[in-house]
Amino acid sequence: MTFKTITSYFKFTNHQRKGIIFLFGLIIILQILYYYVNFSSPDKFSPEKQEWLALQTEINSLKKAKYKNKPQVYLFNPNFITDYKGYKLGMSIEEIDRLMAFRKENKYVNSPEEFQQVTKISDSLLKVISPLFKFPDWIKNKKEFADNNSSREYKKYPEKTFTKKDKPVLIDINQATQEDLVKIYGVGEAISLRILRQKEILGGFVSMDQLNEVWGLSPEVLFELNNHFKIYTLPNFKKIAINDISLKELAQFPYFKYTLAKQIITYRSMNGDFKNIEDLAKIKGFPVEKAKIISLYLEF
Repeated sequence: MTFKTITSYFKFTNHQRKGIIFLFGLIIILQILYYYVNFSSPDKFSPEKQEWLALQTEINSLKKAKYKNKPQVYLFNPNFITDYKGYKLGMSIEEIDRLMAFRKENKYVNSPEEFQQVTKISDSLLKVISPLFKFPDWIKNKKEFADNNSSREYKKYPEKTFTKKDKPVLIDINQATQEDLVKIYGVGEAISLRILRQKEILGGFVSMDQLNEVWGLSPEVLFELNNHFKIYTLPNFKKIAINDISLKELAQFPYFKYTLAKQIITYRSMNGDFKNIEDLAKIKGFPVEKAKIISLYLEF
């Protein structure tokens, strides 16, 4: 096939040229119509659809009203306030400690006034939190119960003597060996090693609550551990000088991650030295539920 043969295919007559131009023009016009003309049919008015839209609007308004309702307030027995709960209520660590010491003597407060006498909280704070207190019903009816039973006579039975069950000898958890730990039901070799490892990381336990941080301990095993071990004296470890420590050293403290340690150092450089654990608790991300435990590792 020669070059002349190929070029012969691209030679058009006058009629053919007009036809090609007309075809291109038609294509362009159709493209313009496609982009600028709406070929969809208009929506027809439907009474059913209008009724459904009105109903949907009413449902949406009911949902908004539901979310605007005030959250439910739950009452609680103040005898069982935890460190975290007390902190959220506005109590200081000293006030929480007074309540904890009172409860360790197996005593209970039975009124807001007794709660204030034990904890030494201010009148203003008591006024805010006392409406949330809920004491057992038998306390409210105690006087009435006593009056109803004061006139009754009870038949006296001879006193019987019972053999007092010996309590297990409690061992200091910081002095416990692996052999001591595996004697507890539910504590095997692996869990005992985890407990000892956690004690080593912390430099010693300062609270039995720290056993909750050991992975794999069920509530039943924790109960048994608390029945056989306790903390007699705080371990002899070097406290962290929170106002002098560097970022690198502070980030190694088990309760502070690098991000929190960096925020603590930044806060200290901008606001000065920390005076107490309450100053640290102001920092975002600080584990306030563990503030009491953490404070025992720090030196201000």
